[in-house]
Amino acid sequence: MTNNDILRRLRYTFDFNDQKMIKVCRLAELTVTKEQVTAWLKKEEDPSYLRCSDNEMAKFLNGLIVEMRGKKEGPQPVAEHRINNNIIFRKLKIALSLQAEDILAVMSLADLRMSKHELSAFFRKEEHKNYRECQDQILRNFLMGLQLKYRPDGESKTTYRWH
Repeated sequence: MTNNDILRRLRYTFDFNDQKMIKVCRLAELTVTKEQVTAWLKKEEDPSYLRCSDNEMAKFLNGLIVEMRGKKEGPQPVAEHRINNNIIFRKLKIALSLQAEDILAVMSLADLRMSKHELSAFFRKEEHKNYRECQDQILRNFLMGLQLKYRPDGESKTTYRWH
């Protein structure tokens, strides 16, 4: 999955308009224009498509954490320059204040079953012997489960339903 795919799915899931996307970016000190956001959301075949870099995606997700949970005291997290599915998954878990049981419930909405042990492997440090790389299909199913949870009928909402 590309960062752009993930942005499109998150935008749809939480019904974010362009202004909301810009606000979330700004919360992590990423200045973007409406044109840039629009270009990120286009399909790769579109001539005005713009690739969302790992650093921009990390900043967007950090902004999403601030948007959902509020700004934490002290220095703010530094956005990674290189990210992978595990980091994206972890940041979404934090932003949505999800515990293992919540994530497993979201996954089951997308018909993906896994154990707590399998799930915890995605959130371990890379050096840990039980670390497991999060494959695209796992992240895709998690995002689909979020979509089913927050937009079960595909309806447009003006307010969020976090829990």
